[in-house]
Amino acid sequence: MGLTKQSTGISVASNVFNIEKNSDDDIVIALAGNPNTGKSTIFNSLTGLKQHTGNWPGKTVTNAQGYYNYNNQEYTVVDLPGTYSLLSNSLEEEIARDFICFGNPDVVVVVSDATCLERNLNLALQIIELKKEVVLCVNLIDEASRKKIKIDTNKLSELLGVPIVGTNAREGLGIEELKKCVEKTALGKVNINPIKVNYENYIEESINEIEEEIYKTLDKNINSYWLALHLLNENKSLEESIKKYNDIDNYEFDLLISKVENIRNNILKECNITKLELKDSIVSSIITKAESISKEVVKSQTKEMHSFDRKLDNVLTSRLFGIPIMIGLLGIIFWITIKGANYPSAVLSSMFNMLEGQLTLAFNYINAPDWLHGMLVLGMFRTLGWVISVMLPPMAIFFPIFTLMEDLGYLPRVAFNLDYYFKKACAHGKQALTMCMGFGCNAAGVVACRIIDSPRERLIAIITNNFVPCNGRFPTLIALATIFIAGTHGRFSSIKATLAILLAIVLGVYITLLISRLLSKTILKGMPTSFILELPPYRKPQVGKIIVRSIFDRTLFVLGRAVMIAAPAGIVIWVMQNVAINDISILSYCANFLNPFAQMIGLDGYILMAFILGLPANEIVIPILIMSYMSKGALIELESLTELRTLFVNNGWTWLTAVCTMLFSLNHFPCGTTLFTIYKETGSKKWTWYSFIIPTITGIIVCFIVAQTVRLLGF
Repeated sequence: MGLTKQSTGISVASNVFNIEKNSDDDIVIALAGNPNTGKSTIFNSLTGLKQHTGNWPGKTVTNAQGYYNYNNQEYTVVDLPGTYSLLSNSLEEEIARDFICFGNPDVVVVVSDATCLERNLNLALQIIELKKEVVLCVNLIDEASRKKIKIDTNKLSELLGVPIVGTNAREGLGIEELKKCVEKTALGKVNINPIKVNYENYIEESINEIEEEIYKTLDKNINSYWLALHLLNENKSLEESIKKYNDIDNYEFDLLISKVENIRNNILKECNITKLELKDSIVSSIITKAESISKEVVKSQTKEMHSFDRKLDNVLTSRLFGIPIMIGLLGIIFWITIKGANYPSAVLSSMFNMLEGQLTLAFNYINAPDWLHGMLVLGMFRTLGWVISVMLPPMAIFFPIFTLMEDLGYLPRVAFNLDYYFKKACAHGKQALTMCMGFGCNAAGVVACRIIDSPRERLIAIITNNFVPCNGRFPTLIALATIFIAGTHGRFSSIKATLAILLAIVLGVYITLLISRLLSKTILKGMPTSFILELPPYRKPQVGKIIVRSIFDRTLFVLGRAVMIAAPAGIVIWVMQNVAINDISILSYCANFLNPFAQMIGLDGYILMAFILGLPANEIVIPILIMSYMSKGALIELESLTELRTLFVNNGWTWLTAVCTMLFSLNHFPCGTTLFTIYKETGSKKWTWYSFIIPTITGIIVCFIVAQTVRLLGF
């Protein structure tokens, strides 16, 4: 294939799929493969840090693109969503299929797992059938070797008719050979004779008839054989994509589909089969071919290739031990996060205090008015410093640990353990993963909802993600649990506080399931979709790459959005506390106005105002409350929990106030960063408002029931 054709293909891909390239002469590579084959590692190895992410046009599935230079030629790599086939049973399959079929990439690199090649060949055969310029990357050859699996890559290349490259992307082995093979394939310097899957005679005859009609109607550059096969299989999603990506008259297209329907109906009648049997025949032909190829090229010296993984799974995914182990690991992660964040938080806090002092000197030096210093330094800068010093360390610890669990292969086991409960709640099993991500940061949990294919179930996961406490709410929960439930002193006080926090987490999960079910029965009606949950092999994690990826992709991404919202909010907080009417601050006026309602739900007006003004970040709720009770003009922090307890008790707090505050912290509107993220992910003000209102109403109802019940019983 020459450069002229490449340039045309890139133009199509760029215009239709928003693929950004460095120049019109870039060679476009589509990276495809099953989930858990190391495709992302291949992508990172090829492109390094020359990457950017976005969304596919009109989709919420991530679009990752990267670039590299090889022999003075620029390459644009498009990382397609992980998928098991091109039959378009999910959004990911539709995106992968459409880009390969209509985006006209120069080369498709299909990444497969050497430890389970047969299953991966199903997708590879479908892509080879669609696109001639294919390179099969057999990844994880190190794990295959460890499990005593040998693959004859030369024989595999001969059978498939496309070039094969073996890689261990985690160690960088085979990446240079892969680049070389891609170059030869893109420039037409390698002999390609792709394999053909043999279908039943009646299917082949029907394909020939449909191909003739396609030639009369569609672009000649599109693979007519592949289109004919899948139009025969009545793929409605493909029909929509044909209209979307081709300049075709509606009448001509409807005429084409009508002729395809006639051909399909004729063979169904002649062969006395149903549409489902027709589809099964097509799929079974591909599976049979994959099995036969695998038998010829894969040799295993052991009968039980995954014995260790299976023995471990017998424990980690068992009904008896699966959930307790999961809760235990989650508790350990929280303990490490909370304990580990204390020191860096203190260091950052001291640094911002020092910078605040320097800024104050600078404002005094230029004789700036007090109101300007208060608004910008005591308001905006102090709030920013508080948010960063409290948010950054826990996220910098939690997200790498979470990514480590993902890299090890444990997170799919979490989804497996919780899938049954989410199905009962009419939600998607993958919501278990997005919920777990929410423990670190609800905004990151919302972004993680992209992995859910169904738009309905994705919205359920987004709306309910806030019901699990993020790292911003843990300081409030821990402080109140320690001083009002466990007691600041005593041998078992820390254990009592831990159990109280664990109970809050379990309650958050239960409410997530309950609200998910209510949503699925009301405004988001529907039945839960099924999904294939593949349990990948346990792998040795790459700690260095994990730290870099989690910090840049998650921690700094979320922190950046938090800073954008916290800066103006700091000014608002300062103004409300320092602008007075009849010697009463605006904040106090608002608190007094809200007090009757707040008392009904076990709070007071200042607590409710602290949550409202804490919209930018949950971390500043307690500092706002301290500022309000002490009538200070800016956010302040007390030296000990004992001082905090004394302050709260002197302002009328009881154990019921603490419990209701904890419950409202667990169930109230998302922080500004999360709301902004929800709007960006859904593109809808409506669903952003729902995400705000539903947890808030839930919190009000829960607190009202608890407060009124306790008062009625006279406790």
